[in-house]
Amino acid sequence: MRSSIDNIDAALVHLLAERFKCTQRVGRLKATHDLPASDPDREARQIERLRSLAVESDLDPAFAEKFLTFIIDEVIRHHEAIRSA
Repeated sequence: MRSSIDNIDAALVHLLAERFKCTQRVGRLKATHDLPASDPDREARQIERLRSLAVESDLDPAFAEKFLTFIIDEVIRHHEAIRSA
């Protein structure tokens, strides 16, 4: 069981790395086109979508929201850093 958990953890890290590579590209585009680092409407839609997926997957939707909010906050921080560079 622990080996399977370790494999899942590794997959999560790789998926997050890929996600952040994509959001870094988005951050550069936003900076180039003078767009805001945050998009509250999209963020709200994504949170609602992930909460729904969590329910379908028998995962606590509050946990899914906290997790996505943490990721979104980090992405916004990256986008602000890109703009400042």
